[in-house]
Amino acid sequence: MRIELQNTFVELRGEQNPVAIAVLDALRSNGATVGAVAPVPDILIVSVPLLPVAGYDPAAQLQSASATGEAMFARGSGRVLFLVSAAAGMPMRRHAEFSVAMAGVLATVRTMAMQLGPKVLVNALGVGAIGEPLLAGDAAMLGHASVKRPGSVAEVADTALFFCDPLNSYTTGQMLSVDGGWSAGYGRNF
Repeated sequence: MRIELQNTFVELRGEQNPVAIAVLDALRSNGATVGAVAPVPDILIVSVPLLPVAGYDPAAQLQSASATGEAMFARGSGRVLFLVSAAAGMPMRRHAEFSVAMAGVLATVRTMAMQLGPKVLVNALGVGAIGEPLLAGDAAMLGHASVKRPGSVAEVADTALFFCDPLNSYTTGQMLSVDGGWSAGYGRNF
């Protein structure tokens, strides 16, 4: 996918995992300047853990993203894109605590979208089982994903471009799951 991001400044906050790096590379290859070079970025990428971890507390990261969103609002424009686990929208039974943390991140995405609109668009990518070996998600997700394979970091990065495209000016407060159909509940027996 090609989009026009000349004179667009992008900043990453949070985990520098392979998925987040692929998103930054995709933005850079479309003309964006990546790194903390502007006082307030045009696009803020917020990367939270994509592999289930115990004890993750997103509070400081969410507060930082919210403050940047408010600065974008004061300036009159901006985008915030959260890279989250697909467990934000569909809890994983095996990772209840992690699922709760992700659901809190998604609630913050939607709240920020309400508070900062129409000037700032705030969205999330819900990332499922990505990579071999897994870089995101849980291997058990593959048994319930309709495509029956892990996704690639390129598939996540291409989806991120949709949210960052200047022509996309109406989508906010949404999570788009890049999870091979896992969140659709394919093959679940409950």
